Amino acid sequence: MTEQLPPGLALAWGITPGPGKRGPKPAHSVARIVGAAVQLADAGGFAAVSMPKIARHLGITANALYRYINSKDELLVLMAEAGWGPPPDMSSQAWRSACTTWVQAAIERFRVHPWLLDLPVRGAPVTPNLLRWLEVLLESLVGTGLRNQDMLGCAQLLDGYARSTALLVRGLTESTAAPLQSVLDFLQPRLQGFPRVATLMASGEYRDEEDPAPDLKDDVEFGLGRILDGIHALILRRPETQEPPVE
Repeated sequence: MTEQLPPGLALAWGITPGPGKRGPKPAHSVARIVGAAVQLADAGGFAAVSMPKIARHLGITANALYRYINSKDELLVLMAEAGWGPPPDMSSQAWRSACTTWVQAAIERFRVHPWLLDLPVRGAPVTPNLLRWLEVLLESLVGTGLRNQDMLGCAQLLDGYARSTALLVRGLTESTAAPLQSVLDFLQPRLQGFPRVATLMASGEYRDEEDPAPDLKDDVEFGLGRILDGIHALILRRPETQEPPVE
């Protein structure tokens, strides 16, 4: 009954269609095709992935690909599964450290495979690796006493923070904007109506033009810290739980 499942789900779990017609052994495999798609995406971004381009990369016809993968939608599911890979091991960490490790690992995944940010998100995770990412994050929150619904909400919040941060980092890395100092010089005499922004600019908090792709580690830690503080406050609002270790 795999034909009733969403595209790619059965293949992601290692379930392949039954034996087809007799003939020569297939020259390729689903894993090889997915690997070629990931290579193309890593080199040229999400736009570089198409069935004809993958076929040319493998030296076969586009029609031949459909012996292995039924559609591009199916391919994208398998690419996401391969791109994410297994989650980090957080089994020995307290909840706050575990959540930090998880977010940092997710941001790193997006750095290694930026095209993951462009894949459509279609509901809750259902493939093995994506389920493992969710599982280890939920497991890290089990000892806090939060309800299942609250733990899922925290997981969604942390996932959203990792994605938004990765998008910001990618945007700064790929930016071809004018040098920042030139922009600041232009704006400075025009900021009379923006006193708070003018004060911030004058304080030197804006990034220097010599750092076009700044290290956002401090900014990431600040934002993540405030989210974790909020989760901690939620935990303490539940009288039936004891305060868990913060670090």
